[in-house]
Amino acid sequence: MKIFKNTFFALLAMIGVFASGLAQAADAAVSAVATASAVASASAVAPAAAPAEVPLNWHAIVMFVLFVAVTLVITYWAATRTKTASDFYAAGRGITGFQNGMAIAGDYMSAASFLGIAALVYFNGFYGLLFSVGWLVGWPIILFLIAERLRNLGKFTYADVVSFRLKQGPVRTMAAISSLIVVIWYLIGQAVGAGQLLHTLVPQISYRESIVVVGALIITYVTFGGMKATTWVQIIKAGLLLGGATMMAIGVMAHENFSFAKLFNDAVAAHPKHLDIMKSVVPIGAKANPIESISLGLTLMFGTAGLPHILMRFFTVTDSKAARKSVLYGTCFIGFFYILTFIIGFGAIVLVANNPEYVADLTKSVLVLKGGGSMPAVYLSHALGGDFFLGFIAAVAFATILAVVSGLTLAGASALSHDIYANVIMKGTATEKQEVWMSKMMVIGLGVLAVILGIAFEKQNVAYIVALTFSIAACTNFPILVLSLFWRGLTTRGAVLGGYTGVFGSIGLLIIGPTVWTKVLAMGPAIFPYDFPTFVVLPTVLIVAYIASITDNSESAKKERAAFDAQMIRAETGLGAEVGASH
Repeated sequence: MKIFKNTFFALLAMIGVFASGLAQAADAAVSAVATASAVASASAVAPAAAPAEVPLNWHAIVMFVLFVAVTLVITYWAATRTKTASDFYAAGRGITGFQNGMAIAGDYMSAASFLGIAALVYFNGFYGLLFSVGWLVGWPIILFLIAERLRNLGKFTYADVVSFRLKQGPVRTMAAISSLIVVIWYLIGQAVGAGQLLHTLVPQISYRESIVVVGALIITYVTFGGMKATTWVQIIKAGLLLGGATMMAIGVMAHENFSFAKLFNDAVAAHPKHLDIMKSVVPIGAKANPIESISLGLTLMFGTAGLPHILMRFFTVTDSKAARKSVLYGTCFIGFFYILTFIIGFGAIVLVANNPEYVADLTKSVLVLKGGGSMPAVYLSHALGGDFFLGFIAAVAFATILAVVSGLTLAGASALSHDIYANVIMKGTATEKQEVWMSKMMVIGLGVLAVILGIAFEKQNVAYIVALTFSIAACTNFPILVLSLFWRGLTTRGAVLGGYTGVFGSIGLLIIGPTVWTKVLAMGPAIFPYDFPTFVVLPTVLIVAYIASITDNSESAKKERAAFDAQMIRAETGLGAEVGASH
């Protein structure tokens, strides 16, 4: 434990030095600007002055440092209570339904949700809200089909459930590969987003420094505090995000005299599309293809239900009843949040669009903002509450990224240490101490990898990452998980062939699709014409798994089918499931 204390003090000192360095940098910048101004005044023929230094956003930095300090204290507390593999992976199974609901919301409501959905409403009006509904629709599927059975059958990862009555080695390997692909690519997207967001809000911090800070914090949270620290980071972040979004929505409605009619009328008058922003069938971009829309909807619905870091949360609660409650709470929090983003988006149309303080060039467009298309919510906070509120929202957005990346890192480390190392390589002979040690090494490795990839992808178009992660989750994790839970006939051969069909089918069609083939590789018209391949790959996975299973007449396949009854009894009743520990 002594090494933990020393490490924490070193990290706190690092933050202090980091903040001190920013202060010195700011002072130096101010001095340089002052000196330059004096010189310029003294000489009437002096050349034009360099562009003014962007002022340091002290409000954002103070709140960011405060959040980091609080979460590090929580991590220290969690580290003193993390002794076993169950503590590390599943927080000792002592998280309540309400706490897990908040953590799920914190895990799920990413910066992309907060900034992205508000931006969609800002640019497209009512259609932005419909886009967000696709993600939310996935939650009832988890609530009614998966959550309770996951808690009763699983131990630490979703591969525990899929391989419950099947061969451990091949099924866990397939499940771990699909989980890792989702986790790593999701990490890249979040890391790039974190670097860009922090660099945009606090230009004095370079993109690479931002990535390194994020990586160091994530490694600290997860390595020392495991699932307990990760859970509480997500709970705090969810509270901050819901609180901040609520204050923004109240501010918007107060500006509009708490009248939705006035809000919509003012938005219609301010937006260049006018009444078109109230239509629900306006396509985003140039395409209005029903197949694309259906495939997008399938990807969002089933992909949500197949994300490994979300599924892992159901192993942290005390029992199956708490698992159901946590989905209910999580759904309510997330639904409430998306309603707020709708108000925030329309509020941004009224208060941010046409405002020369935020718009890049009013002569070209009244919507295009300084800093990029994700800034409407950020600028709205400044319009409502000045620099202080902007600093708060900026810190919340950054905390959002930290919380999501923590969950992703833990899910990836679990797949490597629990599924691959402990159950495939060591075949169940590894001790808890060895497995936890391996998990921490994997966390460090994934954290370093996220930093390296985040820097490597700085200039890359990462728009396809969302399509890739959700497509693999929808086409591999979700169908194989559902088949293993509800279909007696699934065998190891069907699960493995179906799973790999989902992995390689999703990747292959994405590569030859318009997002990668045309936009990233610039190879001309795409071979596969749709951005999201789920409408093709998902049915193919089901067909492959079905045919491979029913044609498997081996002795092992017969035993796997016979074991379905015992699995069903445990899934429905919880008999034999691990009991949660209060803490």
